[in-house]
Amino acid sequence: MSMTGINESIGARAARARALAVLRIRGRAVAVAILPAAVAVVLFAGGFSGHMTGGGWDAARTVAAVAAVVTAVAALAVAAVIARAEPALSPTVELSERSAPDLYRLVGDLAERLDVPAPSAVALTPDCDSWLEDRTHPAHTPPGRPSHPGSRLRRSDRAPVLVIGSPFLWWMRVAELRALLAPVVAGTASAAQPDIATARRFVRGLDAAVALAARPAPGRRAFAPKRLLGLPRRIALGFTGRIARLLLRSCRVHAAEMERGVAAAASERAQSVDYGLRIVAQEQVGLAYAGWDRLLTRVALPAWRMGRWPSRLDAGVVSALTELSRRDRLAEGFASRLGERPACDLLEEPGAVDEATSLLAARLFHGGPAQPGPDWSPVDWRQYPEEVVDRKWRTEAARLHHVLDASEPTAAGSDDDPTLERILAHLSGPRPEAVDRLAAGITAAVAREEAARTHRGGGPGATGPDQGAAAPAAVDAPHGWGADPLPLFPLQPPRTGRDLLADHVTAMVCCAAVDTAGALPGLDWLDGPVLLLHEERCADLSSGVLALTEDGDPGPLRAWLAATGVRAEKPVRLV
Repeated sequence: MSMTGINESIGARAARARALAVLRIRGRAVAVAILPAAVAVVLFAGGFSGHMTGGGWDAARTVAAVAAVVTAVAALAVAAVIARAEPALSPTVELSERSAPDLYRLVGDLAERLDVPAPSAVALTPDCDSWLEDRTHPAHTPPGRPSHPGSRLRRSDRAPVLVIGSPFLWWMRVAELRALLAPVVAGTASAAQPDIATARRFVRGLDAAVALAARPAPGRRAFAPKRLLGLPRRIALGFTGRIARLLLRSCRVHAAEMERGVAAAASERAQSVDYGLRIVAQEQVGLAYAGWDRLLTRVALPAWRMGRWPSRLDAGVVSALTELSRRDRLAEGFASRLGERPACDLLEEPGAVDEATSLLAARLFHGGPAQPGPDWSPVDWRQYPEEVVDRKWRTEAARLHHVLDASEPTAAGSDDDPTLERILAHLSGPRPEAVDRLAAGITAAVAREEAARTHRGGGPGATGPDQGAAAPAAVDAPHGWGADPLPLFPLQPPRTGRDLLADHVTAMVCCAAVDTAGALPGLDWLDGPVLLLHEERCADLSSGVLALTEDGDPGPLRAWLAATGVRAEKPVRLV
């Protein structure tokens, strides 16, 4: 046997040993549950045989029988909740074999080379990661798709689903993707091992039961009889949650070591497939993560806040990473790979898949609605400067002037004269109370607008009646939405009032530059909305704005305005 085979056998044996340890904990819990019944059987058997007679033994038999019944009912209830609780499921966009036959063929060939079961399906996630996910629970069957015809004993026969990070398909080449997926696909061998599969289902059931018990009860505004009817259920779930937490703590170490053993076994098995190319692919993972993070936080987030969602995020990550490789010497040479076949060519309709994953990203990271509408519409990259950047600046500039009008209702000509000069005069000098009042007013206005947008069903956190209605026909509907609030993974913490004020003053300056100096709104793939003057990016604007909003010093900003030819006294178009 080769050294690789020996190491793989060691990793697999270690994982199986830990799985058996988890199952022993389950067995002990069952033993504790049936112990009162066993004691009752012994006492009744002694009475029937004439060895345990008398009033004391009769009382003991009565107590044992009652304890056995109560314990059995409680144990069955706990077992039913653990078995039926829906485990956590990653929201993904499923790919049918018809929509990605080449990708399924690549995964199948990879599984054959590794001598492991092929994944049962392939799904995409808007993240830079890939993993196997068990979806054998009946609740995980996608809507409209029949459940598995086999009995529950055959759930372990179903291979897990392969979840692939969608940015990998657009940035990586086909050979790199195959090398990257090799250790992931190799994990299906451990998933098919009965002891490991059973131990995993037990741990997932415990985790789901704990999550179910932790869900909040109906609020104070709920109908009183409804709260009273739900009280026994809350008590039962609370008891089940405590038992599940106890069992989960008992098997946590064994479960973690089991997964480490599974990962080690899969890694060793995959060493025979494209090992050298996998090192290069891992370098691309770090680069893809950096570009994807910048694209979401700097480019997509401003659009989402404006009620627009870029419909080609995965295609945009290629442009972002190409720009990153141009700027960063550490990434030099990575863009030269773009001449090879991209992994997105494995899809029948890459554009439709990109649109579906882009909408899913907006839901996960921002909490946008499930379907497009008047306040939640897609935007193409060519339209981004005009539809997002310019509109963002005009909206924020209008909000700034409206808040200023409210704080200075007697200002002459304030309603008809939205100029940058008025903003400079208001923020100049040692007037921190004026700055704080303006920042507070902007914060309140933003909060009111977001609340109104959410109430209409077109803003963050809104959900439509059909969560898959916006998914293109080339792919299945996004799958995996539960009762968790959206967004699941917010990109940035809430902005402070001073941050919002600086953003609004910057927007006012940009509007003045566009209207009086011939500047243009632009898009930088790594930094998001930018101001272009004479086809060059204005990179020194932020320091002048911060000097004005933080210190009340208009000097640096006025110097910048004079150097660029922006007229602060000219009216600005706000809509």
